[in-house]
Amino acid sequence: MPVRTVAVAIFPGVQALDVAGPVDVFAEANGLIAAADRYETLLVAADTAPLRASNGMQMIADRSFGEADGPYAMVLVAGGPGLPEGAPDPRLSRWLAAAAPRAELHGSICTGAFAFGHAGLLDGRRVTTHWQNAPRLAQLFPKAQVDFDRIYLRDGALVTSAGVTAGIDLALALVKEHHGPAVALAVAKRLVVVAQRQGGQSQFSPFLTVPADDGSPIARAQAHVMEHIGADITVDALAEVAGMSARNLARLFVNETGVTPHEFVERARVDAARNLLEGSDRALKAVAYDCGFGSPDRMRIVFAKRLGVTPAQYRASFRVRGRGLKG
Repeated sequence: MPVRTVAVAIFPGVQALDVAGPVDVFAEANGLIAAADRYETLLVAADTAPLRASNGMQMIADRSFGEADGPYAMVLVAGGPGLPEGAPDPRLSRWLAAAAPRAELHGSICTGAFAFGHAGLLDGRRVTTHWQNAPRLAQLFPKAQVDFDRIYLRDGALVTSAGVTAGIDLALALVKEHHGPAVALAVAKRLVVVAQRQGGQSQFSPFLTVPADDGSPIARAQAHVMEHIGADITVDALAEVAGMSARNLARLFVNETGVTPHEFVERARVDAARNLLEGSDRALKAVAYDCGFGSPDRMRIVFAKRLGVTPAQYRASFRVRGRGLKG
């Protein structure tokens, strides 16, 4: 197996951990695999002058975009807090558009997905990013299929990851793919991280969208859902709570929250189930009933769709033990 050269694009204001996390994973893997199979990481930027990361750390690229013509085994772009709202960098966009399709694998860490979008590389693809920025990504690039709740996603040769430390998860998944689970596990132990986090981003985020006005009809409907999560909740019932027709509720709900009432209810049920799975020993059947799924089978289907894991797998990864620590 040949040396895998990984080109990581950086820029002023880049998130330092988006760069260091994956690079450290590949560096640790090099100590466990044959020298001929090692990863070689290169930082590339518009030029090789020193630049500042968002935390003030100074970085220097190994090569400029003009010098980094590849082809590379992997082309990755790190994220940065300014990418979701900032103007695209045409130099970065041109380099990604040229270098990414020539790589065996290409992708982004965290908000680096915005750079791929500006380069025209997200259309028709399933992607993810930091949960806070996922709505903005979907707004800017409507032809992309943005998943708000995945740690990382692979769609063919394109890989994308969620926020910040999820770049480590992505890199570990790639090491596992290239060199097997034993190597990936050994790297994870060296870095003192979970070898493969099961589940989505929502265990770290307030996944449900709340209207700005907590006295609005939509806020009342949402509060009703949260207070009656185990009940059979229909759009007609929510419309009655909100004091409007079902049709008007559906339209206003999407306008204010970006999701349909049905979508909100399902997300709320998943969040409620997560909390019980993490913080209690209740049987899966009881959790499913308490959270309104009706049956363990239905809860398993929804978890697989939304989080990519079963409820049992989720509990195994995130069950709270001891003094509130997750084990």
